[in-house]
Amino acid sequence: MHDTSQAATLPIADDTRDRGGPMQPLLIVEDLKKHFPIGGGFLRKAPSVVRAVDGVSFHVDKGRTLGIVGESGCGKSTTARLLTHLIPPDAGSIVFDGDPVGPYGGITVADLRKQMQMVFQDSYSSLNPRLPIVDSIAFGPKAHGTPTRKARADAEELLGLVGLNPRQFARRYPHQLSGGQRQRVNIARALAMKPRLVVLDEAVSALDKSVEAQVLNLLARLKEQFSLTYIFISHDLNVVQYISDRVLVMYLGEVVEIGDVDDLYSAPSHPYTQALLSSRPSMDPARRRIAPPLTGDPPNPVNPPSGCRFRTRCPLAEPICAARAPELAALPDRPGQSVACHARGVGTGHSLSPAA
Repeated sequence: MHDTSQAATLPIADDTRDRGGPMQPLLIVEDLKKHFPIGGGFLRKAPSVVRAVDGVSFHVDKGRTLGIVGESGCGKSTTARLLTHLIPPDAGSIVFDGDPVGPYGGITVADLRKQMQMVFQDSYSSLNPRLPIVDSIAFGPKAHGTPTRKARADAEELLGLVGLNPRQFARRYPHQLSGGQRQRVNIARALAMKPRLVVLDEAVSALDKSVEAQVLNLLARLKEQFSLTYIFISHDLNVVQYISDRVLVMYLGEVVEIGDVDDLYSAPSHPYTQALLSSRPSMDPARRRIAPPLTGDPPNPVNPPSGCRFRTRCPLAEPICAARAPELAALPDRPGQSVACHARGVGTGHSLSPAA
């Protein structure tokens, strides 16, 4: 690995952009929605919609990592693309360091993208196959007015920071790199814009375990070195536990639980979170499961169940679960952990609901 002890001079973190101080969340998301229309036509009055993201709310504190987990199709990647405005939201608000994002005051989407970058799962398709990697990294700064010579010099320095010797790798093309090396290039390309928040969407899922561990350690080092904030999306519960400070659990386009990583992993409250964590393989023969922790497929997002969307697969379901949707509320004994479940909320009418 290239020696980076003398290379960490690039001014990526800019404290002058911190407007609200350390106590103000860097990102606040309220009631974010995205419905994708399908079908329709002259024989139907209105097309059906896929409720990909349906009222998601959360916040991310500065310098912290929020992990997002859930089954495939739960809306994790769509949420990431909504945050970066790669696709426009249908409703909801995004506030970045106290400034609402949008055309009517606050900061524009272009300004947001200078401070929020994204790293995708597919390291190869994320890069232009016709550009040397140094030019791929320098492309963003050049597009925003940085002189070509400086942009390339900064790009070479970033290569050193992510563990790739610029003399050896700067002029290579994406097809000449391994998957782990390409993902390091994608991380360097994101850092080239000097962001404050990096969204990592399954960024290590396509890597083998040894390379995955190296990239995770790199991400942890860069976070501390440049005061970065991460949103880390993954289906791998162990990876999320390793890198995250807080964890958000999604099911069928909604948030079902959120809390500090240690609390949520040691004492999950929502039945879906319990099933997810129980599905992890165990090396202890005495703790191996024979019966699956969860049965059945997720409901159709075009026509989700009434009330709680998890009730068709939930062992705690009662009539109240079908009658109305549970609200995401803090647990009485764990205020830092919030859950959307009638069986856990106070005074919901569920037989297991705790007394006020």
